[in-house]
Amino acid sequence: MPHVIIQTVKGILDNEQKKQLLEKITDVLVEVEGKGNPAFRKEVWVRLDEQEPNHWMRGGVTPTAERISEIFGKIGPDGIRK
Repeated sequence: MPHVIIQTVKGILDNEQKKQLLEKITDVLVEVEGKGNPAFRKEVWVRLDEQEPNHWMRGGVTPTAERISEIFGKIGPDGIRK
């Protein structure tokens, strides 16, 4: 039974991107580890962990919500990127 954990900065993925990511990773595990057997899908665990931007650092710089919005766009109250 595979268990995949994806860690990312909160605010980078909108709801649709999260759904697609979880589904596609599940599909790959069914194809590869489950050898294409659709029944294997129920054995696949995929978890998305989103951490606050101040819990990350890249190149000595901590991302801010504002910077993330500048790069990726704002996510509206409906969870969709605008």
